[in-house]
Amino acid sequence: MNPPAMDHLRIRLARLHRALRTAVAHRAETTARLTRPDLVPYCVTDEQVAVLLDEADALSESLPESPTGPYVSEPYDSESAEPDADAERELRRRASADGTTLPLDALAARFGLTRADQDALLLVAAPELDRAYERIYAYIVDHLDRGLPSVELLVAVGARAPAARLARRRALGPAGPLRRYGLLRPYGEAPVELARELVLAPGVLEFLLGWGGDAGLLGHDPGEVVRPESPTPSPFPASDRLTRLGRALGSGDIDLAALWGCPPGGQADAALALARAAGRPLRALAADAEEDLRTAAALGAVLWIPADPLRGPSGERPAGELTAVLLRSRAPVCLTGLEPWRPPGLLAARSYAELTLPPPGLTDRRAMWSAAVPQLDGARLEDLAVRYRMSGGELRAVASVARAGARVAGDGRTEPIADHVEPAVATVTRGRGGSAVHAIVPRRAVGDLVLPEAQSAQIREIVSAFRVWPRIAESWGFARRSAHGGVKALFTGEPGTGKTMSAEIVTGMLGLELLKVDLSRIVSQWVGETEKNIEAAFRQAEESHAVLLFDEADALFGKRGEVKHGTDRYANLEVGYLLQRLEASDGLVILTSNLKDNIDPAFTRRFHFVVHFPRPAAPERRRLWRLAFPPEAPLGPEVDLDALSRLDMTGAGISAAARTAALAAADGGGSEIGMRHIVRGAARQFQREARLLRPGELGRYAELLGEDG
Repeated sequence: MNPPAMDHLRIRLARLHRALRTAVAHRAETTARLTRPDLVPYCVTDEQVAVLLDEADALSESLPESPTGPYVSEPYDSESAEPDADAERELRRRASADGTTLPLDALAARFGLTRADQDALLLVAAPELDRAYERIYAYIVDHLDRGLPSVELLVAVGARAPAARLARRRALGPAGPLRRYGLLRPYGEAPVELARELVLAPGVLEFLLGWGGDAGLLGHDPGEVVRPESPTPSPFPASDRLTRLGRALGSGDIDLAALWGCPPGGQADAALALARAAGRPLRALAADAEEDLRTAAALGAVLWIPADPLRGPSGERPAGELTAVLLRSRAPVCLTGLEPWRPPGLLAARSYAELTLPPPGLTDRRAMWSAAVPQLDGARLEDLAVRYRMSGGELRAVASVARAGARVAGDGRTEPIADHVEPAVATVTRGRGGSAVHAIVPRRAVGDLVLPEAQSAQIREIVSAFRVWPRIAESWGFARRSAHGGVKALFTGEPGTGKTMSAEIVTGMLGLELLKVDLSRIVSQWVGETEKNIEAAFRQAEESHAVLLFDEADALFGKRGEVKHGTDRYANLEVGYLLQRLEASDGLVILTSNLKDNIDPAFTRRFHFVVHFPRPAAPERRRLWRLAFPPEAPLGPEVDLDALSRLDMTGAGISAAARTAALAAADGGGSEIGMRHIVRGAARQFQREARLLRPGELGRYAELLGEDG
């Protein structure tokens, strides 16, 4: 039992009892003016209702007090409400000193309940405390069978003037907070809305009595769009064109506004900015479009409809039903989507205007990051703005996770939030791999890269290019002169020469995540499915702020051929779509190919970097053999890396041979990896590659080939 909660209910119920007595007196006066007053109060007499009211007063006085006595320090004065107000203020003061909030106050703050809303909630709760209230309510509404609280009763108690009664009637309707959030729910059928009986939602009574619970779980408005409490890191409020569009929507010059070009993560911020410019609240389409429009109109709100789910075969029927509802309404509506959705009939019937929002530029992203995490310094702010194109919602999530990380790491001390931003970014953006892409967190560092100096320089140049491209594209104006966004790189070379590992190292140097495309799931025999899968992969990378890798992409990005069969035309369409999507991507996209000549020249021209990976020479092979064995590995003193470096092997082959050697040494019960184990591992790797390791290549270690190992 929560004593402050019980004391608060006692105070508020005592005040409501005066309103009930007033309503009863009003009913008695009305009854007395009838020609046969003796027949009207047939089952609940005037004397009975007076006794019931006395019992209700006794109930409020008998509610349990706290062990140290009631918080109400002054006796209840039936002639004045002021002692109640003083007692309530004292109760709140004591609860605040204890670090708690009174349950009724918590509900009022969470759901925006007025004083009248709170009274209505308590009147509905009262029969749960004592059934005597049902007979009192039946007397007030002059109907013995209507003992449950109804809209009529809640209007009658405490509102006498016609204007006040109409205001209460509106607040108790479906668009009012009590029913919109589901704190009060309709019970049974009613011929008219005034006779609608209402009951508490599950858990509300227990919460009011202080028995625990979570206020946020007691009610929910599925169409509510809550404005962020923290400063909104969004470029949209600064858009003059969006502000003009919002004002036109708010004034009624238009009633249908569309914002296109927004990725899914940024559409809520754009819609909120439009509604703010319109001077109206924002509501989202939930389940029933007609009911959602009715509620939005009642609240004077803009209804936000994300249009991306409406396109495509699976969305045709819902889109048609939605269009039919929108044609009958003139409530202001905001459409958002990555691509436009423009039903001609809807545009003809409504007053429509649209705006295509460009993606946030580097300057906008700096401002967004600065608003989200003000503690960032200049260099770190610039780096994050270059690497991540995040929506306002994502940035708010990053800031929240970073603050929590600083609190945990500080263990009572104040940790700099800026130091926890990078882990927070990884938490928010990573792990979004889909069915056609595999997320890889880079584990290789630049020290693991073994390439000739020319290729190593190109790898480092790719990293630098991705970092500086946003600045030269936007600040220096190159974006207007180039049709290619982002950075595209093609890695060619034989299998095992380090192409995939280099992609991982580039990703790690940028502090990003690598999304590797599973080509077996991308390419489909069904017409049009491959394009959908490609689009999903690119979208996944863009939403995850990840590097996209098409490994061994020869089959997917191959040369276009002459149309000899019907399927050839569709294959060429797929290649054309790939060209278009590759060009439109603003991220870093890496393709690897075992045979450069297999890549369509049209693709090759679109790459900013083409890096050829040769088979490693002897100096690179020696480094690869050294790196193949971890520092903890027990390498025998007789192991000759110079002799091993003379074997013509790729980096992948050397790693596989080293692993085979370690397994052989451990399986044989040895305490170290000897030269004989490594020679056997190299021979096995030659066999896997369908090659023969000649004894002459091993020099004085040739005799180890014949050992059983």
